[in-house]
Amino acid sequence: MMVPELNYSESASDGQQESVAAVPNSEHAAAGPRRVRIIVGITGASGAIYGVRLLERLRRPNLEIHLLLSRSGIRTLEMETGLRLSDVRAMADFHYPIHDVGARLASGSFPVHGMVIAPCSIRTMSAIAAGLSSNLLLRAADVTLKERRKLILMVRESPLHLGHLRTLVALSEMGAIIAPPIPAFYHRPQTVMELVDYSVERVLDLLGLPAPDARRWDP
Repeated sequence: MMVPELNYSESASDGQQESVAAVPNSEHAAAGPRRVRIIVGITGASGAIYGVRLLERLRRPNLEIHLLLSRSGIRTLEMETGLRLSDVRAMADFHYPIHDVGARLASGSFPVHGMVIAPCSIRTMSAIAAGLSSNLLLRAADVTLKERRKLILMVRESPLHLGHLRTLVALSEMGAIIAPPIPAFYHRPQTVMELVDYSVERVLDLLGLPAPDARRWDP
């Protein structure tokens, strides 16, 4: 007997996809051999380019991207990159409305390889540390931690006060990987994108999905 798929979405009020729990961008997204699933979250901290570049570098065979953007993340994306929400959604296999806490990413029974929040705002960082699940991005992060999967946070803030530092310690103790986008210069970068790529390539390493063209220290 076929069981109808339930949709717990509410109507969107922030310009995100309405009443759809998961929207595939490709006919191959839900078919074929099982692929490695990665959740990419983009929040409102400055540095939206890190999330965009990560999406671009994750476009590989047998890799499935699930995208979440916060409301402030959409605003920062447009301000800093000139890209619209539809442009970034096209880079993922599935995207979800941020309010849809009933989507499949909210359950530990839906297997994923890991989750990266790039960039990760202080607000998002603090909410994850407190165990809040008021939207799908926070819930997905909480599920990633409780299932002992990789949660990588590209926290983009400076300077940090004591409360920030204590929160980062708490997250590390909970199992999160704190990976601020801090560039290196030993490879003599010539462009801003090369600086961005360095941090993105380190995140790919942490995911166990190294970029074959990554520049590495090898004197």
